[in-house]
Amino acid sequence: MANVSDVKSKRILYGTDTDAISVVGSATTLVLLDSGPWINAQTVTITSPSGNNTGITFTVVGKDADGAVATSAATTGPGSGLTIDIAGTWTEITSITASGSITTSITAGVKDGLTSGVVFAGRTRIRGMNGVGGAGAATLFFKNSSTSGSSKFVLDVDQAETVAPYIPDNGILFEDGAYFIMTGTAVVGISVQYDG
Repeated sequence: MANVSDVKSKRILYGTDTDAISVVGSATTLVLLDSGPWINAQTVTITSPSGNNTGITFTVVGKDADGAVATSAATTGPGSGLTIDIAGTWTEITSITASGSITTSITAGVKDGLTSGVVFAGRTRIRGMNGVGGAGAATLFFKNSSTSGSSKFVLDVDQAETVAPYIPDNGILFEDGAYFIMTGTAVVGISVQYDG
């Protein structure tokens, strides 16, 4: 494959998934599953399906919406059957730590993902993508130079559709950076491979 440099991957994640980041954790440091990097910043949630965890706090470490390293303020845990939001929006999570023993198992997830973001801020090529659509339909726009720049690649995603478009071997060149914006509600999770 010509022109290949360092190929990386980020995900577009859209919709609510209460255990996307960590499924049923009870240790003071949660085991992370899908913790990014995400193209579109996410609101991080902590859910306590059955026990009261208001006696402890949770601290999140990761990257904020601008890709800068960030640490959340200590956030009071959720009550039984409740979900709390961690302040800010996040493009990557590196740890979620409880201040003490978790009463019963909890989960960490996402909701309210932004509908735009940065794939890569410098010259790059998008090499491929794959994933699945959600409960609705959406159109994904990959633009040069900014989210209001010219569209270099447009992809319609239907309900529950498997997404694996053919992208030529040399990829799609974004001279001034690759940026993402979407309309609709379909995206559950799509991985985008790009030079970085």
